[in-house]
Amino acid sequence: MKFVINKFQIVNVLAKVQGLTGRRSNLAITENVLIQSASEGIRLTVTDLETGFEGFYPAAVEKEGAIAVSAKKLFEIIREFPSEDILINEVENRWIEIGNDKVLYHIVGMNPDDFPETPVISEVDFFSIDAACLERMIDQTTIISASGDEKRAHINGVYVERIHGEENDSLRFVSTDGSRLNCVNHLFPPDTKIPVGEGVLVPKKGLNEIAKFLDIEGDVQIGIKESNFILKKEKETIIIRMLEGEFPKYEDILKKGEDHLIGIDKLQFSKMLKRMSILATDNYKGAVFTFKDNNLSVTATNPDYGESKEDMEIEFSGEPIEAAFNPKFFSDALSVINEENVIVNIVDGSRPCIVEAAEDKNFISVIMPMRI
Repeated sequence: MKFVINKFQIVNVLAKVQGLTGRRSNLAITENVLIQSASEGIRLTVTDLETGFEGFYPAAVEKEGAIAVSAKKLFEIIREFPSEDILINEVENRWIEIGNDKVLYHIVGMNPDDFPETPVISEVDFFSIDAACLERMIDQTTIISASGDEKRAHINGVYVERIHGEENDSLRFVSTDGSRLNCVNHLFPPDTKIPVGEGVLVPKKGLNEIAKFLDIEGDVQIGIKESNFILKKEKETIIIRMLEGEFPKYEDILKKGEDHLIGIDKLQFSKMLKRMSILATDNYKGAVFTFKDNNLSVTATNPDYGESKEDMEIEFSGEPIEAAFNPKFFSDALSVINEENVIVNIVDGSRPCIVEAAEDKNFISVIMPMRI
């Protein structure tokens, strides 16, 4: 294998796949990137055994071949290389030369035959979606993360549904950690029909890897086939092995009450929540929210540090409501809403609180009350 490539063709790609190659698996070779050179360029493949990436990039290929090499070291070499054109040449016993006349690295590779095979999936019904919209949907649902020792599939994954309406089809992402739930919809134009299929669970960590490759402009292709969630771009493909498990029935929790719909300035509310979270620890995460007489009062108490309290004017009348919530859950919801004003929907102190944008109703966050 021998080829010359411009560093800017692959340096950003190598940076983006570090999350996959840096993730521990049962095979050491998954820390490597598989490089395959063909007549018109090179193919880069990485996997963590759950999420796989494959991309094709132009290069001046002198000799075809394949080698697996440390993704981290290759990225560091390419990133710091002083000139644009870089020669990559396999010499003998799977040793690789990387460099030019002035700078030369000599590093060891691994047997490409030991690299896990990429799933071959045919006859996939793809549908297009705006890349920026998909990235926003991923951000709004994966912000609810799972702990490292979490085993439940519906916590580790995002539930992806294809919904077929009378006028419009839509794509829905739903995520939960048991204490809150985020739901976001993307409505397709009336003349766009997406493939029919059951809801699936896609790993959150795989979706986060997809988000790294989404551009601000343009469309991408999505396909769901044979337990795989597939994202396809012009030169790059990401395949995620879906999770097995059931997502809980969630529709009823999305129903809004009519008791109190409170408009709040997002920035002012965010700053208040941040201040009220300063004293929080793993053992003391909650704060008491009191809605009373056109005022919202938030009080946080931590026996190890002390107490904090802040008031904010709101439009609220009727019987007072007192409920305990985790302020971080509100902060997370506000951080993925791209409007200046939000609506807080609360019924009483024992039922969930709903947060959504004042105008865009495609995203909703449901926050469960706590016991303190």
